[in-house]
Amino acid sequence: MSSALALNLGLGFAALSALCLSLDRHHRQAFQSKPGRRRVVLLRVAGWLGLGLSLLLAGRAEGWAFGPVQWLGTLTAAGVALVLLMSYRPRIVYPASALALLAAGAAAFSSLSS
Repeated sequence: MSSALALNLGLGFAALSALCLSLDRHHRQAFQSKPGRRRVVLLRVAGWLGLGLSLLLAGRAEGWAFGPVQWLGTLTAAGVALVLLMSYRPRIVYPASALALLAAGAAAFSSLSS
């Protein structure tokens, strides 16, 4: 797997997770509590910024002819993984998104060093 693909997959999963956890129902499933207004805003801003950043990185890494296609593919895979986690193990969505963000950082670091 190329580092750009891993970066987009990790960043996309973390961004979609943030948007997902900004909803009352999903936040309650994952944390057993209703989110505060400040947390909702923070999760939504982080989610949308993550999606925008992943699109920019995909376009820059793969070119604007193929980058958005790769971006949509990685978002689809991340979305399917998130739906499955929310359906069967909602409490591990937050740790999984943190791990995905770390993997994206590692992918970014490996692409810089090569």
